[in-house]
Amino acid sequence: MTSVRAEAERRRTFAIISHPDAGKTTLTEKLLLYSGAIAEAGAVRARSGRQRDVTSDWMEMERQRGISITSTVLQFPHDGLLFNLLDTPGHRDFSEDTYRVLSAVDAAVIVLDGARGIEAQTLKLFQVAQARGIPLLTFVNKLDRPALSPLALIDDIEDQLGLRATPVTWPVGNGPDFAGVVDRRDRTLWRFERTARGSSIGDERASALEGSDAGSRVAQELDLLDAVEANHDSKRFMAGESTPVFFGSALWNFGVRLLLDAIAEMAPAPQSKSQSRGDPRPIDGELSGFVFKMQANLDARHRDHIAFMRVCSGRFERGMTLVNHRTGKSFSTKYAHQVFGNERQTVDVAHPGDVVGLVNATDLRIGDSLSTSGDAEFPPIPTFAPEHFRIARNLDTARYKQFRKGVAQLDQEGVIQALHTYSGGEREPILAAVGELQFEVALHRLQNEFGAQPQFDPAPYTLARRTDSAGREALSGRRGVEVASRSDGTVLALFSNQSWLDAAVREHPSITLDSIIGL
Repeated sequence: MTSVRAEAERRRTFAIISHPDAGKTTLTEKLLLYSGAIAEAGAVRARSGRQRDVTSDWMEMERQRGISITSTVLQFPHDGLLFNLLDTPGHRDFSEDTYRVLSAVDAAVIVLDGARGIEAQTLKLFQVAQARGIPLLTFVNKLDRPALSPLALIDDIEDQLGLRATPVTWPVGNGPDFAGVVDRRDRTLWRFERTARGSSIGDERASALEGSDAGSRVAQELDLLDAVEANHDSKRFMAGESTPVFFGSALWNFGVRLLLDAIAEMAPAPQSKSQSRGDPRPIDGELSGFVFKMQANLDARHRDHIAFMRVCSGRFERGMTLVNHRTGKSFSTKYAHQVFGNERQTVDVAHPGDVVGLVNATDLRIGDSLSTSGDAEFPPIPTFAPEHFRIARNLDTARYKQFRKGVAQLDQEGVIQALHTYSGGEREPILAAVGELQFEVALHRLQNEFGAQPQFDPAPYTLARRTDSAGREALSGRRGVEVASRSDGTVLALFSNQSWLDAAVREHPSITLDSIIGL
């Protein structure tokens, strides 16, 4: 039997993050294509031989809108390693799902649009990744279209992200003049061809470009990069101080193989994870992990409920009994799956870095720490104060059970937060979200998955802050504020506008009013 430590060394668990429309989902598909995990981009062969749509975007709404709404786990082998790719939503309205996923990875790839550089959502996601100490690789996409100069893009990365940019590849032109990229490590030229399968590896060297304007400019730029020693430094990369940069076009499969190989070479294998209290758990010690995602109705035929657990240490074996540190309760892992989009199969064994789907573990919550002893306690996964609010009403009294069950399920998954005022009870919960589109997802799922007939009406709040029993007592009955609770017992103060919040802070400076809410 291979040792746990050796199996961990074979894993690379990473996420892809980006601003919307930078090409994140396309890059995900092409990584799967190069690894041989799918037969053609945008499709995956099911057992029946039917073709699927985009592998990582499996929800009906994702396919209708052409955006990623929920994070997806995709596991695939490549060159003797096992990759766990956690695809994340790019749209800012679903950024909380991305925040949770970043707690479960060991590295991340930032995808930039070559014409736009660092964008608002890129910066926001970078800050979360940086706070978690996650090493970052950068892929500058869409070089087949007109783009900013590569030097301007490097400056943008360094100015806005504060990272030392160390280009591993360097583009030759862009847009209609895009000729390929040069690998700075050995000056090999990878030529770009607009073919269905993308690029091919050329045997020519970068010096073969001499004599052309593009070749002269690239040679000067490469000399400049050498002069300033903009070379990959693994120590600085692992410390979150630098980012290796790659250029290409995911749409044309170009530069993707170089990136995939770089993830294998540069991204860290799973390491020991620190606990909330005490030293990190030995990676080859007892089985431990934490829940970072919940998903119901992944298979609508079975109405199932899956808790996604990142394995942090030890060897997972299906059927073993795990203990939830929060509740002290134990449960069997008889039904454990590995997931590929919405396709899955039974998993018998898993190792650090792997993601295991625990089926029908209905007592688990996002952030729960699991282990064979029950002693493991990993840091909580933060959630952010909601900015949008709706009052949910059930329009069909005969379907109230479906309505209540659906709201509770969506709350447990983190699709929305269901809040209950101390005076209003549970029949008309206040739904809270970071982005407006979360309400569209919630409404669609309540109707189509749970058979409820809900109506969402505007609520008179614009922001929320976490408080406590003292804050509840001080703010209850106050004009411009409503005090409510979440299902986990967290007390929230909901304010009509910033002015009412400022007034509460002035009049009650000692009460707790936090914008980051620990789960």
